[in-house]
Amino acid sequence: MNTHLLDPVLLHTDFPELELHASGKVRDVYTVGADQLLFVATDRISAFDYVLATGIPHKGRVLTQISLFWFDYLRDLVPNHMITADIVRYPEPLQRYAEQLRGRSMLVMRAEMFPVECVVRGYISGSAWKEYKASGQVCGIRLPAGLKESDQLPEPVFTPATKATTGHDENISFEEMSKLVGSEVAQQLKEKSIAIYSKAAAYAREKGIIIADTKFEFGRTAQGITLADEVLTPDSSRFWPADKYTPGMAQESFDKQYVRDYLEEIKWNKQPPAPALPDEVARRTSEKYVEAYHQLTGRELDV
Repeated sequence: MNTHLLDPVLLHTDFPELELHASGKVRDVYTVGADQLLFVATDRISAFDYVLATGIPHKGRVLTQISLFWFDYLRDLVPNHMITADIVRYPEPLQRYAEQLRGRSMLVMRAEMFPVECVVRGYISGSAWKEYKASGQVCGIRLPAGLKESDQLPEPVFTPATKATTGHDENISFEEMSKLVGSEVAQQLKEKSIAIYSKAAAYAREKGIIIADTKFEFGRTAQGITLADEVLTPDSSRFWPADKYTPGMAQESFDKQYVRDYLEEIKWNKQPPAPALPDEVARRTSEKYVEAYHQLTGRELDV
């Protein structure tokens, strides 16, 4: 398959009128005045902690539009940092970049972020499965004996992590989290995280998607504790097709599966530079992201 047959991707952003606030593996964040930020989700993709040379068509739009869907769906549970994703309402200097920003950006309130990832697990998979096999626990929480990989847990568990600017986030106990943010805030974040996960997971299950686990980020704004960043996307969560769910093994997923499989197949040593992806792998990965959006929301992606 020839590269020119793939949809164009956005790997880098450049808005000279704005100060770059932060650039992550996927998102570029710009300062807009004293109390607002512009989030732009690129089509970059990371695997094994490195950003790859190839982008995934539509990925940034999927991440943004799924987050917008969930912000609206969950607004009765917790305030969020969204101001608008309507480019017409963006500051005038950004109007000239409308085509680049449409569908993949949002203007948000600036928040004082808590230095923890709020992870909720409804199923045992990934790092939690490895930890459970070794100790019978996850983040200091003892789980029932005899669980199989990908089993549903009796109830969702809260397993916080520290935020890592590079490499993997590190799982911590609730007690360690309490030392970082204070015991009262830690309890509030735990309760809000489990409530959000439970409502979203029940909705997604009706749409044929299992949300195995997810991570949230919160900050403090004039609204109090505020849900921020991305929410319940295929990048921040494990989405499994419910009709293919089979406990006792790793599951098919709506995210980077084709990318990871390819990188394992070529025996990449997981050291820089990260390789490029064949067009077919990029296309199939893109299709998975778009499929997740459509299945969850019933909407067509705004491209």
